[in-house]
Order: sequence, then C-alpha cells, then structure tokens
Amino acid sequence: MNFEGRKIFIIIFIVFTSIVYALKLLHMQVLDSTWTENAAFISETKREIIPPRGVMFDRNGIKVVSNSPYYDLRFVEKNIVDLDTSALAALLQVHDTFIAYRFKEIVRQQGTYKGKSNYQRAREYTFIQGISKEEIARIAPELYKFPGFYEVATSMRQYPYPNAANILGYIAEVDSADMANDSYYKRGNYIGKAGLERFYEKELRGNKGIKYLLRNAANNTVQSFDEGRMDTLAVQGKNLTLSIDIELQAYGEALMKNKLGCIVAIEPATGELLAVVSSPSYDPNLLVGRQNISANYPKLLLDPYKPLFPRPTQAEYPPGSIFKLAQALIAMQEGVITANTGFPCTSSIVGCHGHAPANNVPAAVQVSCNPYFYYTTKKIIEQGKHKSIFEDAAIGLELWEQYMNSFGFGVKMETDIFGIRPGLIPNPAFYDRWYGKNGWAFKTIRSIAIGQGEVKLTPLQMANMAAIIANRGWYYTPHTVKSIGDDGPKPEYLIKHKTMVDSIHFVPVIEGMRKVTEEAGGTGRNAKVPGITVCGKTGTVENRQGKDHSVFVAFAPIEDPKIAIAVFTENAGFGGTWSAPISSLMMEFYLNREVTDKAKEQRILDAVILPQIKKP
Repeated sequence: MNFEGRKIFIIIFIVFTSIVYALKLLHMQVLDSTWTENAAFISETKREIIPPRGVMFDRNGIKVVSNSPYYDLRFVEKNIVDLDTSALAALLQVHDTFIAYRFKEIVRQQGTYKGKSNYQRAREYTFIQGISKEEIARIAPELYKFPGFYEVATSMRQYPYPNAANILGYIAEVDSADMANDSYYKRGNYIGKAGLERFYEKELRGNKGIKYLLRNAANNTVQSFDEGRMDTLAVQGKNLTLSIDIELQAYGEALMKNKLGCIVAIEPATGELLAVVSSPSYDPNLLVGRQNISANYPKLLLDPYKPLFPRPTQAEYPPGSIFKLAQALIAMQEGVITANTGFPCTSSIVGCHGHAPANNVPAAVQVSCNPYFYYTTKKIIEQGKHKSIFEDAAIGLELWEQYMNSFGFGVKMETDIFGIRPGLIPNPAFYDRWYGKNGWAFKTIRSIAIGQGEVKLTPLQMANMAAIIANRGWYYTPHTVKSIGDDGPKPEYLIKHKTMVDSIHFVPVIEGMRKVTEEAGGTGRNAKVPGITVCGKTGTVENRQGKDHSVFVAFAPIEDPKIAIAVFTENAGFGGTWSAPISSLMMEFYLNREVTDKAKEQRILDAVILPQIKKP
C-alpha cells in the first residue's frame, strides 16, 4: 500500500471510530435512562465500620467495662456550602474561633508529602469526637442547615464501677506514632493507652468492616455500591474475663483511702490476680472521651500523691523483714542451717527488739529476729569456697542471686500488666561498680539480710512470694485475665515455675508464719481472722525521707490456701500496726464475703495516713 492509500485508510478509521463513540454517547445520555440516573452520583465512598470493643467481666461475671453509644461529627469540605461559622459554633456550644481553629488543626494533622498537604477536600474527616447521645439529640435535627456535616454513631468506654483504674487503663485517640506502628489505625480511631486496654488492644479492638456507598451531589447516601456485595461486616472485639474480683477490689480501695500504698492479692493455685489496689486511685470514667481526658488527665498528672502511678507494679520498695522468709528458705536449701538451727539475738551486730529466744526457724520467723537472719545470710554468702573473703563473698552472692531470681525477684515477670518493674537483687557486678573489685565482703552488704539496703521488690513480687510459700515452692506468673473470649488465658500463664528450694524446706517457714499471727509473741497478731488460720509476716521498712513504711505478706487458710496477699502502706510505721489488719480484712472479705471485726474495719476506713507534701 502506497502512502496515499495508508492516509485514506487512517482517515476512514478515525471517522468510523468517532461515529461509534458519538452513537454510544447519544445512547448513554439520551436513550439510556440508567446513565441519566447514575450521572447524579458523583462519588463512591468507602466507609470504615468501627466495631464495638470487647467488654470486660470480673471473675464472678460482673461487667466492669462496657460500651456506651457516642457520636462523631464528620464533614466533607467539598460538600460544604456557605458555612455560617457563627451559627455552627452556637449549635456546638463552642467559641466562634474554634471552628476556624479546628479546620486548620485537621489540615495540619494530615501532614505533607513532598511539600504538599495530604489533606483532600473530597475526603471525610472527623470534626468533633465523643459526642454524647444527649448532645447529638440536640445537634442532629439542626445539621441540615450545614451541608457537608453529618453525625456517625460510635461508642465509648463506660465503667460501672469507679475502681481498678490502674489495671483497666483507658482508651484515647490514636497519635502519629500509633498509626506509624500499625496500619490498622486511621486518624480519629481509638486505641488502648494504658492497662489492660493497652495490653489486650488487638483482642479488644475487633476487626473493622467496610461499607461502600454511592453519594449524590448533595452528599446524601443514595444506595450501597453494587447492592452491598463488596461490603464486609465489622467483628466485635473479644470479651475478657478478668481474674479480678471487683467487689474485693472496691473494698481494698476503700480501706486504702487517704493512704499511700497498695494491695496485691493472688490466688496461689492459679496465679490469678484477685485485687490490684493502687492508692490513691481515680474513677476510670474521668478519662472517657476527648473532653474528659483533656480536662482531667493534667489534674491527675499533677496531683502530688500521684494517682496515675501504678504502685503495685512499678514502685520498688525495700521489702524489710518479709525478705527474711526467702533468706531462711535459701539457707536451708544450701544446708548452711537446718529448721532447728538457733542463733543468739546479738543486738550489737544489728539492732533488734526484745523477744523470746530464736532457737529455730519457726521461732525466728515468729519474732522476726534481726541478728538471726544476719547470721543466716552470712552463712549463705560466706561458705568458704575461696580463701579470699572478697572472692568468697562474690561466689556466695552470685549463688544467692540465682535463688532470688528463681523467686521472680530482680527479673521482669512477663505478665499482662504494662510497665512492670523487675525490682533489684544486687549481684557481684553491682557491688564491684560501687566499691571496686575485691573491695567488699558480706560485712559491707549485710543490710540485705533483713531486706534493707540495695534490695528492692515491687508489691506484686511481695505478694507472689506469699503465693510461692503457700504452694511450697512454685508459682504461675501473676496475671489479670482468666480468659480471652472462651479460649482461656494466654498459654504462658499456664506454665508452672519452680524455685530452687525443695518443698520440704517450706514447712518450718509456714509454721513460723502461722505463729506470727496465731500465737503470743507473734508480730502480726492484728492479722488474725476468726475461724481462719492465717500465715503471715510483718515488715517495717526504714525510710530516710520520713516515717517508716508498713508491710505485711500473708496467705490463708493454711490448709488450702485460696488467697495470698501483700499490703504496703507508706509512712505508716510498724507492719503489724496497719498493713497486717488491712490484710486480715481483705482475706476475710474474700473468703467469707463479710468481716466480723467491725471496729477494726472502721479504724482502717477512718485512718488518714498521708505525708505532708511540700509545695513547690
């Protein structure tokens, strides 16, 4: 084909194609009514459906966290027509300047890419979150006056009990870091920020649904796209059954009102946490919704008594005399003492109080003899395994540390509570940094024998020690969730951990703890409970910043332990004076659902034990 022939062919092809397209256009615009109707649809919208979060129940089936309906006010800027900002501000009951500020804030939040804003006028954005159903009932009928604005149903957390805030946590709007870490989240979504809400976020949040919509020029939803065939359903998050007894938790918070400290109660047989009280606490409803968080979080943060600080898991205290229980167990396992070993109460070595002779382990525990446990710990550390007293002490301390680690001391327990601290069990490297290598011996570090000096434990670790003794040498990692949906707890919480101490050595220690509460001369007689044999140990923790701290650990009943507990009351003095009776009330309430000694109860409820806070 010559050039002229090819040219004519191309012209004919173009003309033919043009005629075909013209006929098709005529058909679509004039003859086919379907096209005329669909021309009104200017956008196909993909809307995320946020599922309700899973709810939480206590161990007895009582709902402790639920969802309450709330609403978001959203907008699409391209559909906004002649916005009267003053009228909108009046409707929303905000200052006129807030409207402009909020638009600018939303644009800023979208960020930029290669110097250009990611904000899009055709995209849906949230203008205000967390509007109550009462407020939306007032606002919604007036929204027709503001094209481009509309309400969307959502939900917020609700707490039927004003308790357990430090354990339950709270949810808040995602930030840039949250979205960067997980593509699941979009601007305006909520995420667990603390406590169980954070730890079990993926289980609680559920799975988003997707709904595809067709909108007309007035931004009204006309119909589902493709009759909803592409839509996916939102799946509600899994419910959690907690190990917490919310009534016991509430009772513990009442007992600790106007006091600084905490209570941790564990079911020894399972490791399930029954109560985790941090005092002072706060009502978790104070941190529900953007407005409440903005108003209340700064106040809680600046409170000098630190209600946001979870003392049971993050406060690291010297354990005081309760630590003597572990020293006795290790010494018997190492064979440096027996259950019948006695030591003189030599107060010139370490101060003590007047008491009956400590002729054996049960008696030493009963009267809490300081020199007895000085000698006991000395025998653990100095076993003559090296001719140098410095090297010998290092060998002994390293062995001692291994034992303590087997009790969960000085190590971070992988529990379902965020931010848990490991405490401190000093080792040779620790003291080498302080005193230099071969610069220390047992005499240098002797305060560790009675739970002072460098030793630090969290109250959770203290309570777990009581559970270990109740179990005669083993424990499950303490945890707060009994079941995720119907699947039980996380598998790691079903693994039994054994200490390095044989069960036989726990017998004399348990007998000593029984004597503490049940027999004359015991330091914890205030923990005695009618009809229940309580095994306990008092502690008084030296405090250079003020009055000594009061601590008590216990379990009951001796025959079949159902509860192990630690109570730490800051600046309260002797362990037997305040922490012991608080423990007894908690144990009796849990086991019997009532307390018999109303006078003791009222004394605790009325007590105010708060240090003076110096104003800046």
